[in-house]
Amino acid sequence: MRTVVGVLRGGPSSEYDVSLKSGATVLRELDTQLYEPRDIFISRGGDWHLHGVAVSPEQALFGVDVAWNAIHGEYGEDGQLHHILDGLGVPYTGSDALASKLAFNKQHTKELLKKSGIKVAHGVVVAVPQDEGEREQLAVELFRTMPHPSIVKPVIGGSSVGVMVADNFYTLAAALAHASQISPEVLVEELIRGKEATVGVIDGFRGQKTYALMPVEIIPPPKRFFDYEVKYNGATEERVPGNFSTKEKAELERVATLAHELLGAAHYSRSDFIVSKRGIYFLELNSAQAVGLTEQSLLPKALYAAGAKLSEFISHVVELARRKK
Repeated sequence: MRTVVGVLRGGPSSEYDVSLKSGATVLRELDTQLYEPRDIFISRGGDWHLHGVAVSPEQALFGVDVAWNAIHGEYGEDGQLHHILDGLGVPYTGSDALASKLAFNKQHTKELLKKSGIKVAHGVVVAVPQDEGEREQLAVELFRTMPHPSIVKPVIGGSSVGVMVADNFYTLAAALAHASQISPEVLVEELIRGKEATVGVIDGFRGQKTYALMPVEIIPPPKRFFDYEVKYNGATEERVPGNFSTKEKAELERVATLAHELLGAAHYSRSDFIVSKRGIYFLELNSAQAVGLTEQSLLPKALYAAGAKLSEFISHVVELARRKK
């Protein structure tokens, strides 16, 4: 009898479109000789659908052996969906509610890594006022006290949604307003110049407890950074392996593995870095639910470079989730 895998995609977040594509990849790559795929769509309003019909979560998940959580952003990463699946006793891919919620908050993740001696960018978290005058006052204070240029991002979320670079007072005020549309709390960090890198980590892959994939170097277009638009319109160039020294490569893999373990990430994750003249800076960890599996996504490219098929990886993760039960 085939294992029924319910692929949850869509969801009520700003990363809805990416989630649809990631879920479609999983549905396409599942080995149908071993697994019976079930497409479970969650609307922007949070309504569950099966075969195009609105149903309850209990109905959608009836008979499902493993749920593949492909819901990026809020609901899928912040613990809400996890509590539903836990309550129904359905094993699922990725981290549990606690680890997912921790990784979803960029500042909490940074603080944890900093305690373990990992370099992180200097930054502050601010609550952004809705009033334009008060927001400008906040921008003035930050511009006086923070090194610039800075990078402004929502404290929660992923896919670089709501992220902007600010190099003067006016762009800083605009960036605060932009990021606060995603999260009322905003992280303002010094902008570290250097090569952008990302490293995927997989549990139990190829006989290792934690298997670090080769670091990927991300090369955005000139005068751009790796924001949402650049990330998903194919404008970047990726090098696998990246143009890193042997020492840098080893350190990237070490810190990615350490971050995965410290945050209690499960099954797989992807950590982002800046490799600068001042050293290697950890930016954030994307737990399994946050890791894109689209054609433009970075983890599949690293898998291909390691000689692994995406279908092999997906089968491996499904089996890891089954063991939870």
